[in-house]
Amino acid sequence: MMRRVLLAFSAICAVAAAGMPSAARADVAIGTLECRSPGGVSLLVAFKEYSCRFYSDWGRAYDYRGRLASVGLQAGVTRDEVLLWRVYAPTRHVNGGALRGTYAGAHAGAAVIVGLGANALVGGSDRTISLQPLSVEAKTGVNFALAGSALSLF
Repeated sequence: MMRRVLLAFSAICAVAAAGMPSAARADVAIGTLECRSPGGVSLLVAFKEYSCRFYSDWGRAYDYRGRLASVGLQAGVTRDEVLLWRVYAPTRHVNGGALRGTYAGAHAGAAVIVGLGANALVGGSDRTISLQPLSVEAKTGVNFALAGSALSLF
């Protein structure tokens, strides 16, 4: 069930991205970043650890650890969180550590048993890598959030 919800939300985001102005998509798509967390508790402030994997379009996979910090209107308990982004860079050729860095932006989401959310984040390696246009987030639990977020990948 969770996988179907995630795939449906991915399709919606892909359609939205296709409608973005071409200047916003000047970089080259190089792969997909997937981050997973066992979840956690949030009340105004939340810190969550993620296990992330970047799947390059050329067939390689690179592992990262992630830490998401968020501050804002949020409360709840979640489990089994999955974040998914399309990754863009100025060139198709990047090394395995290219996604290291901090990405900042906004987070919104809600869950009652099963939920969805979105994270709009920019930054990364010398601000040359972007996670676009929005992450797709799937989770279980009871939660609502409208917050500023920072994701650090290392």
